[in-house]
Amino acid sequence: MVTAPTPFKDLKVCSPDTTRPFAWPEINAEHPDNQTEKFPLINKAIILAAGRGTKLQPLTTGTPKPMIPLLGKPVMAYIVEHLVRQGITEIMVNTSHFGHHIEQYFGDGRRFGVHIGYSFEGHIKDGHSVPEPMGSAGALRNIHKLGGFIDETTAVLGGDAVVDIKLQAAAATHRAQGAIASVITREVAEKEVSNYGIVLSDAEGRVNLFQEKPAAHQALSRQASTGIYLIEPEVLAHIPAHGMYDISRELFPALVNQGLPFFAQSHSFEWLDIGHLSDYWQVVQRMMLGQVACVTLPGQQMLPGVHVGLNTRVAWDTVQFEGPVYIGSGSRIDAGCVLRGPLWIGNGCHVEAGAVVERSVLFDYAKVGAGTKAAEALVSHTFCVSKDGRIEQGGSVPDNERSWDFDQEPPPGSVLNLSGVQPHWIN
Repeated sequence: MVTAPTPFKDLKVCSPDTTRPFAWPEINAEHPDNQTEKFPLINKAIILAAGRGTKLQPLTTGTPKPMIPLLGKPVMAYIVEHLVRQGITEIMVNTSHFGHHIEQYFGDGRRFGVHIGYSFEGHIKDGHSVPEPMGSAGALRNIHKLGGFIDETTAVLGGDAVVDIKLQAAAATHRAQGAIASVITREVAEKEVSNYGIVLSDAEGRVNLFQEKPAAHQALSRQASTGIYLIEPEVLAHIPAHGMYDISRELFPALVNQGLPFFAQSHSFEWLDIGHLSDYWQVVQRMMLGQVACVTLPGQQMLPGVHVGLNTRVAWDTVQFEGPVYIGSGSRIDAGCVLRGPLWIGNGCHVEAGAVVERSVLFDYAKVGAGTKAAEALVSHTFCVSKDGRIEQGGSVPDNERSWDFDQEPPPGSVLNLSGVQPHWIN
């Protein structure tokens, strides 16, 4: 039996400090991590955020991939905060599918201490936005065409990975090599090469070949493209004026074929790529375990490893905890429940009496029925899948149908019952 303790002091969460001057990283070209430059080498970045995120369904059903929450905050927010820490002052974001969600959340960037602008790929018809994605390289063309944004060295990043790359150091190497484009790579295990674009370069770093997701026995290296690039304005001349065009599949191979100064830089840094549901689950687990720098659990610590948001109702005397566990604002945990972490319970959730929830993510307003169990699952008010995209308590889901979706929203007051062959709503 546990009595609710007095809340501890709020934990600090790493975020950009816009009240103090930025301390520029050490970016000398020969020893980029050991000598100091007075001014940054790059001030601009582009975040690519127009993809559909089909491999992350059902998380991306109605939500753009960069807005998928990690500990209650969109993945793209971690990217923006890191760019600010690295001295970036201007960010352009290309959007398409559900792009209004991104624009509404980030606005003009002032609350992050940075200027943010948007390039929507699509058109408006009958008052509704119609997506027309132009490919990653097409996005660069469209952004520059409007207002000439890419007029100096510019960083390009995907909107679906948490990274801590030292951009100013990478820019110093990029400039010292005289590159018009650089790709940041990271070594991956042999069994993982088929998930990434693989880069083959010579001893000086000049790129010789790109392999798009080769089989393990066909891969010519283990250096994977991280989707982080540095580009010069000259690159734009190699992008066609119209149509879709991709950076890794078309632009970079064209630079290699023309013998242009295109280099790879291999760095060791935190790179949490969220390409599949299993990646998402694993990233949440690592964050909650404190394995990701500058990320801590929000809320107040009520028990060791148990944090809560505002105005929660928890049957502290009878609920069993094994941290880390976070319970979001307005959530209710009934008597006799067992909560085993790493476990994230979002805002407004309800875990009914006697339920067991282990190593899972409950999105906002999810409900778990009385006496049922969810383990290593992703649960919302409209779906329940395992960490690798299989139907919870059911069979496999084909790649083109990676979730079991309800035909309609659940009736008010209904509860997700996980005890049957397939999840179903009960009134």
